Amino acid sequence: MSDRYAVIGLGKSGKAAAKALLKRGYEVLAFDQRSGTPTDELGIDVHVVPDAGDLACAVIDAGVDTIIVSPGIPAHAPIFERAQAAGIPIWGEVELAWRLQEQGPHAGRPWLTVTGTNGKTTTVGMLASILRANGDDVLEVGNIGTPITEAIDSDASVFAVELSSFQLHTSYTISPLASLCLNVDADHLDWHGSEEAYVADKARVYENTQVACIYPANDRVVEAMVENADVVEGARAIGITLGSPSVSQLGIVEGALVDRAYVENRHREAAHLGDLSDLSTVYGESLSPAVVMDALGAAALGRAYGVRPHAVRDGLRVFSPAGHRRAVVGQVADVTWIDDSKATNAHAAKASLYGLPPHSVVWIVGGDAKGQDFTDLIRDVEPVLRGAVIIGEDRSDLLKAFRASAPNVPVVDVGGHEDWMFSVVNEAVALSRPGDFVVLAPACASWDQFDNYGQRGDVFVNAVERLRDQWSAK
Repeated sequence: MSDRYAVIGLGKSGKAAAKALLKRGYEVLAFDQRSGTPTDELGIDVHVVPDAGDLACAVIDAGVDTIIVSPGIPAHAPIFERAQAAGIPIWGEVELAWRLQEQGPHAGRPWLTVTGTNGKTTTVGMLASILRANGDDVLEVGNIGTPITEAIDSDASVFAVELSSFQLHTSYTISPLASLCLNVDADHLDWHGSEEAYVADKARVYENTQVACIYPANDRVVEAMVENADVVEGARAIGITLGSPSVSQLGIVEGALVDRAYVENRHREAAHLGDLSDLSTVYGESLSPAVVMDALGAAALGRAYGVRPHAVRDGLRVFSPAGHRRAVVGQVADVTWIDDSKATNAHAAKASLYGLPPHSVVWIVGGDAKGQDFTDLIRDVEPVLRGAVIIGEDRSDLLKAFRASAPNVPVVDVGGHEDWMFSVVNEAVALSRPGDFVVLAPACASWDQFDNYGQRGDVFVNAVERLRDQWSAK
C-alpha cells in the first residue's frame, strides 16, 4: 500500500474511501469538481477544481502515490491518461476496500460478487436473505448502497457485493469466492465510450474467482466472459437456466429449483432447493423469467459459499425486494398492479414484461428516453400487451414506435397536467380486463418529471391506493 493518496470525487464512496484511509494513518488529498463539498466529515481540505483537465494536472502535480476515483469519474476523463503517463496507479473505492481488507484482521473474508445490466440489486438481496437463512452474518455492500470501505471493519463473515461497470473498471486484484454476471446489454455508453468497453468492464467480475463463475447458460456473450477470465486454478463454470439443468447447472424442473452443480454426484443426483411458489408471496403467481433467473443466480452463489439446500428455500420465502423493482402493489379494480419504476432502460422493461400471459398487460411507459430507439422493444413485447399508457414530457417518439411496431395495440397518451398520474391509473383501468396486469416499467429515466425513479414509483403507488379508495366507495 502507498503512503500518500489522492481521492477524486467526494460523493458517498469517495468520502468512505477517504475516511478508511485516514483512519489507518495514510495521508489523503481530496479533490472535487463541485464547489460547496462539505469538509467537516473528513477533517481535511477539499481542493475544488471545476475543469477536468485542470483537476488532472493538479492531482499529478501533488505528487501522490495512488489515486482513488469515484464511480462518477468517466473512463475518458483526463485523469486516466495523465496518471498512466506519470506511472501513478488509479483504483476505485472497491479495489481499495479489497486491499484494505486483505491487509487487516478480516483478510480472507469471502466476497460473492454480482454484476449485470439489470437485476443486480434483486439478486444481491435474495443472496443475502439466503445467507441469513443459513445462519451467516452477511452484509450487502457495494453499488447496492453501502460503500465497501465503510463495511470492512465490521465482523460480517461474508459480503454480498453488487458491482456496477463503473466500479469494475477500476478493480484489479479482487478475488471473489464466486461471481456472477446476470446479463449484459448496451448501457452507459457515454461513460465507457463503446459497447465493447462496457462488456469488457462487466467481464472483470470473473477475474481471480476462486470457486465458481456463474453465468446464464443461454447467454453466449456472458459465457465467453467466463471462458476468457483468468481465474484461480480449480474454479468452475456454473450455468443457470430456466430449463431442466444439465451437469454443473442450476435450473427448473416442474416448478422446482434444482441444483446439479454442487452435489456430490452431479451426473446422477440433484438437490431440491425450493419451489417457484416460494417467490409468489412477493411477485405473484405470474413470475417473470428475470425474477427466476435472479433467484437461480442467488442460489448458485449461496451454494458456492456452502449454504444448505433448505436455506435457499427459506431465504427466498422471506425475501423482500428493494423498492420499485417488480413489486406487486396489490389487486385493485380487478387487476394486478406492478411497480417496476427501476426499469429505466429497454432491456429492463423487456425483462419486466416477459413471462406474463398473452394480451394481459397494460404497460405504463415513457420518460427521459436517453436517446433510445424503442422500435424493437415494442415489437418484442407486443404479444403480451392489452394496451399502453404513455407518460413523459416528450411522448412523440414512443407514439411513433407504437404505430410502427404494434399498430393494433390501443395506446393512450397522458400529458403532464395536474394530478396526471391518477389519470394514468384510471386510463389503465379503462384499457384492462379483469385478471389483467398493469405494469409500470417505463424503459426510461425519470428525470424529465421526477427527481429519481423512486419518486416516480412512489407517486404511482399513491395513485393506485387512491384508486383502491375510489373503487371501495362504489
